[in-house]
Amino acid sequence: MVVDGAQMFVRYAYPPNSRGSCGPPDSDALLHYGQSGVTDQGLRELAKGFAGAFPYLELIAGAHGIPDPLDARVVEAYWVGNSLLDTVGISTMGNSMEDRFRARTGRQFPHLVEGVLAGGVPHHSFHVFEIYPWLGLLRDDRRYSTALNVLDRCRIRWGEVLAITGDEAVVKSRPLTWDGTSLAVGEPVVETAKYAVNGTGFIAGLAAGDVVSLHWDWVCDRLTPHQLQQLKHFTGRHLKIANTGVEHRGAAIALER
Repeated sequence: MVVDGAQMFVRYAYPPNSRGSCGPPDSDALLHYGQSGVTDQGLRELAKGFAGAFPYLELIAGAHGIPDPLDARVVEAYWVGNSLLDTVGISTMGNSMEDRFRARTGRQFPHLVEGVLAGGVPHHSFHVFEIYPWLGLLRDDRRYSTALNVLDRCRIRWGEVLAITGDEAVVKSRPLTWDGTSLAVGEPVVETAKYAVNGTGFIAGLAAGDVVSLHWDWVCDRLTPHQLQQLKHFTGRHLKIANTGVEHRGAAIALER
């Protein structure tokens, strides 16, 4: 089933919102919108409350003359990746980072700019690997395990459904690894992820063999082969940039998510 951009946004934004990590406090409302498939002005207002994600949607849409930041092409570009990202332009991306983050990052801001100059684009993996403070915490022996888990769960990852059990899916996915020097996508492991609440979820007819995207402990959506390739591409791109910046990345840039 083809969903509109607002509904696609719900599928990816709800998992962290349900944990109290991102967006407005009414996660139940977001869940109900996703379960019902209804898109109205109320949902659009909820989406605007995601102070981390929504400005990226506005950036992508504005760079391409798309009037609606919740256009499906724009939402897909941010969460999964598509051709819109490579035509945003370095200056447009840099100006957006300047407006949003310079005042709050202070002396760390040049490192953020380095990520843009190295090819960073407004994909969710850029925000996870280049903006969040967790990368710098990987070198803290007391915190690296927590930092690695947050980086892995917060990024949009991919996997194959092996089985469905009630409201949960058994999924084979590839977690992030940290060898003390660099991040990488590791070997496959089996995990359990939610895809519904009380029998109603966002994806109809989820079944073994489906290739899906995941965010925190939720299945977000089915992925087409092209979407899978795009998600892997932009994740790898920003991992590479992150690995070049691990040495000098600070550990305390507190930003909205």
